[in-house]
Amino acid sequence: MQTTVHTRSSQINNLQGSNSPYKYGSLPAFFLHQLPTLQEEAKQFPNQISFSQQSSAASRSAMATKIYIVYYSTWGHVATLAEEIKKGADTVPGVEVTVWRVPETLPEEVLGKMHAAPGREDHPVITASQLAEADGILFGFPTRFGMMAAQMKAFFDSTGRLWQEGSLAGKPAGIFLATGTQGGGQETTALTAITQLTHHGMLFVPVGYTHGAGMFAMDEVKGGSPYGSGTFAGKDGGRTPSDAELALAAHQGKYFAGIAKKLNAV
Repeated sequence: MQTTVHTRSSQINNLQGSNSPYKYGSLPAFFLHQLPTLQEEAKQFPNQISFSQQSSAASRSAMATKIYIVYYSTWGHVATLAEEIKKGADTVPGVEVTVWRVPETLPEEVLGKMHAAPGREDHPVITASQLAEADGILFGFPTRFGMMAAQMKAFFDSTGRLWQEGSLAGKPAGIFLATGTQGGGQETTALTAITQLTHHGMLFVPVGYTHGAGMFAMDEVKGGSPYGSGTFAGKDGGRTPSDAELALAAHQGKYFAGIAKKLNAV
């Protein structure tokens, strides 16, 4: 629009210039009649552009920021963290939070032998294409030898079209996880997962030490790190998330939702 204004003004000036076959007083009658209107239109264009930009920003701010919590859980530990993260995110006004689980890749027979927890029916199974609907995504998974579980990796492997189209580029993303032991990968699992976000051009949002004093306490064994919330499942999956771990998860949800909301308003 600015180009149109500049061109139209230039045309008027050229017609009035000394090199033009027309002098200002000898312009055709129909052009002289339209000249005040053209000049007035030129003045109004910047205002129209500004109004359009303001309307677009207002429209974005009026829409709820969509946060997706996408996870895989074998014995239910990561699912528990996901629910706690949702509670934290729900405290941020103007945010809409949905919890999803990724497709299972193991047969029921194998899951039965592993004594795996049944999938949460209140958490629908997500498809790769649905990720593009979110304004921010938190990914949760258990570790397998210091890396994300194969189920989550298989899900990321199915996002090739989103990668090709850049559908997730610029969206904030976070990570939460569960490991069997203290040395089982609370940091390496997060570090190796960041490569998935990087190739999609997503903006990794670590929790840092924003949870305060609780992250420095040494009076109990607990999961979680500056990369994101976490829990220890124990070697047999018998341990449940502690109050301290749940508190960090809730904080991560609130912290992440606040950042995603700010980015969505830009």
